[in-house]
Amino acid sequence: MMNDPSPGDYLGNITFTVLDVETTGLSAPSGDRICEIALLRLRGGKVLDSFESLIDPERSISSGAAAVNGLSDFQLRGQPLFAQVAERVQTLLEGAVLVAHNAAFDLSFLAAEWRRLRWPPRMGFTVDTLLLARRLYAFRHNNLADVARSLRVRIDREHRAMGDVWTTQGVLQAMLADLNRQGKATLGHLLDAQGGNVLWPEPQSRPLPPLLETALGEGRRLWLRYRSPQGQISERWVEPLDVTGGGQALYLAAYCLERGEQRTFRLDRILAMRLDEGPGDGSSRG
Repeated sequence: MMNDPSPGDYLGNITFTVLDVETTGLSAPSGDRICEIALLRLRGGKVLDSFESLIDPERSISSGAAAVNGLSDFQLRGQPLFAQVAERVQTLLEGAVLVAHNAAFDLSFLAAEWRRLRWPPRMGFTVDTLLLARRLYAFRHNNLADVARSLRVRIDREHRAMGDVWTTQGVLQAMLADLNRQGKATLGHLLDAQGGNVLWPEPQSRPLPPLLETALGEGRRLWLRYRSPQGQISERWVEPLDVTGGGQALYLAAYCLERGEQRTFRLDRILAMRLDEGPGDGSSRG
């Protein structure tokens, strides 16, 4: 097992893992999921390992997301679930500084998958090339492609995970070179330059209905009576995955047995629920 990096470490000796995810939509708290992931592990500018995969998100991709990344439900159906690639992802992150452009976005989706797996939060350092671009430069625009052009970095395939990973690592190397010319050559210098570490998002502490707490804790199924935003009442069995959001807008992400995909249910629209009682209750999948 590699030692975790520390702020005093020389940047040339640090292992970085550059991450990018494509998603079904813009909001992990609202139940959007990862549908493609790519990671590139490197040290001293040399690639050590890499991984990329489409992911079956168990829900439909939004039209807006599909227009950006070009992915479709048909392409994603039958691909590995995130749980099937999670250990590979975790291995590539181990002992490394995570790097992403707009890291808070990527981390929100990664943290949601971690919670569904009942894994503890990731501890470690995260570098955000978006924060660095805003604080170190005066670019007109700070999206990944424009930052890359401004730094004369080759742009790989845009809005696909591995293409954006390669572009991000090129941006990172250009930024590290600029910092090095200023005599800033440690991880601490890099973190200070972006305004501090980017923290792993923690779910808000909030009371949940006892039956939902039990279902989440014990991996049991729930029967729901639900009112849609249009006022329609439906009843269904679900497998609860996670609760996200904050304040009044709390959402249950769950696998809907009726639809055969992940759905999101706003908690204040759930009219009634009950736990399964084992075989024979009509809740079994298939």
